[in-house]
Amino acid sequence: MKKTIFIPAVFLALSAALCASGCSKKKTPPVVGAPVIVVTASTTNLPVLIQPPPVGHVMAYSTVTIQSQIQGVISQVYFKEGQEVKKGDHLFLIDPRPSEATLEQARANLVRDSGQLEYQKANYARDLKLLESKIVAQDQIDTDKASLDASIGTVAADGAAITNALLNVGFCHIDAPVDGVVGGLQSYVGNVANANSTLVTINQIHPIYVAFSIPEQFLPLVKQEMATHTLKVTAHYENMTGPTPQGQLTFIDNGVDATTGTIQLRGTFLNQNYPLWPGQFVTVNLTLSELTNAVVVPNLAVQTGQNGEFVYVVKSNQTVEERPVTIGIAYGDVTEIKSGLKAGETVVTDGQLRLAPGTPVSIKSAATGSTNSIRSNVSSTNSTP
Repeated sequence: MKKTIFIPAVFLALSAALCASGCSKKKTPPVVGAPVIVVTASTTNLPVLIQPPPVGHVMAYSTVTIQSQIQGVISQVYFKEGQEVKKGDHLFLIDPRPSEATLEQARANLVRDSGQLEYQKANYARDLKLLESKIVAQDQIDTDKASLDASIGTVAADGAAITNALLNVGFCHIDAPVDGVVGGLQSYVGNVANANSTLVTINQIHPIYVAFSIPEQFLPLVKQEMATHTLKVTAHYENMTGPTPQGQLTFIDNGVDATTGTIQLRGTFLNQNYPLWPGQFVTVNLTLSELTNAVVVPNLAVQTGQNGEFVYVVKSNQTVEERPVTIGIAYGDVTEIKSGLKAGETVVTDGQLRLAPGTPVSIKSAATGSTNSIRSNVSSTNSTP
């Protein structure tokens, strides 16, 4: 016989109530913020540059064309093509024997004609005494005087011939007139060098020039700043290694190019270790002045909306605020903030597409992606744009 077990209704009701109460206490999921990368706005000194940076070309400080001043056979070359030379270094030797022979002949002529001059002097003095005794006529005296004057002229011409011969002997030895780098040879050993024929060129590249042009509307500002201080010029090119060369603005052309509306300027660079080479095209940065203690943020932090530029500022409760800002100059990867932001405030540089005013955020590191890490990305004024 089966036994029937009766459960009190009160117990069943209590069990149902406890079950309902336990099922209703579910955990609330945590709020996940939008992942963003941030930096802290900081202050630094910013150079005021002409934008966009002009493109310039490098020019030798001076270019010297080495020419032969006499005709002769090149007997020796003392350098290698492309070699750096110093002022006074030997470059060429043109066979000096013909010039030396001409010099010896001029000296011999001087000895001969000097003897003839002494004879004419003695003859003239003797005839003057005879004239006093009425032994010779005046006509003879005039002839003697003319011969004496001719001998004096001949001796003077011999002296000039010796000087010319000495110069020609010196012209056989060709030395470098400036420091620089020699180019390719135009005449080689064994070739006959004609007078005024080009043998090689030397480019002086220490120091060196960089020429560039700027729009004419910048000319008054350049002249105004140049009147108070020396303007710094830098030049760089793609794949440049080492520090960026720095120079000074040393030349403003005396007229604006009417066809382009630009004016040519020139900077002088010391060019230590020769990072610049004649003929190169370079990007030039002309620094007009410098802003001190400017508030800057990375360019990526500045967004453009319907009402102008703004940045997303992260507040202490880890939500963002859309902050309108007034921007100034840009330099490299940073932008000056004239108003709307203070140094020390945190701004978003990546992840803005997920944001709206009041959106909670999760701060990531630009390097590792870990949370709650702020990474500064503000460049110093010594960085190369």
